[in-house]
Amino acid sequence: MSFEQPANCEELLNYRIARLLSVSGALVIRLCEGRYGISRREWRLIAMLADYGTMAPSELAERAHTDRPLVSRAISDLVAKGLVSRIGRSSDRHRVAIELTDKGRALHAELFPITADINGRILKALPPEAIQALDGMLDVLTDTATRLNQDYPLKEKADRRNGGSRQLASSRPDLADIW
Repeated sequence: MSFEQPANCEELLNYRIARLLSVSGALVIRLCEGRYGISRREWRLIAMLADYGTMAPSELAERAHTDRPLVSRAISDLVAKGLVSRIGRSSDRHRVAIELTDKGRALHAELFPITADINGRILKALPPEAIQALDGMLDVLTDTATRLNQDYPLKEKADRRNGGSRQLASSRPDLADIW
């Protein structure tokens, strides 16, 4: 197996991380949806609000690393469930902030320890020094990916509404041509 020269999708870093998230997140998703009636995205927003406090929807989307339209829909669903509320800012009715309600704080207080326990059980497979090294490596990889996203000269935008880009693969530029 080679992350540096992948020969198939199983050797791609992003695929392996996505697979880990899928497997390790399955318990949390079942808890969120089955016991608490919220989606994984809604849980992420609740966790961000619990960690960072009241914020504008755009800031919430940025902190949660989620598209603004998806966050907007999730906020509406969370408001309907009584877990968050919109509060007006100044005299502009279009400027709002999102905050957890008492019900949302109670849900977070109950669910976060369970998710932390699941996280801890998975990490028990590694010795403490490997966990610390992994933490540092994830920071480095995240910083590198962030810089790549900022510096990458790709002009195309994702077309998620239509299931991805409608461009034919043969008309897309090769990475070697871009770099």
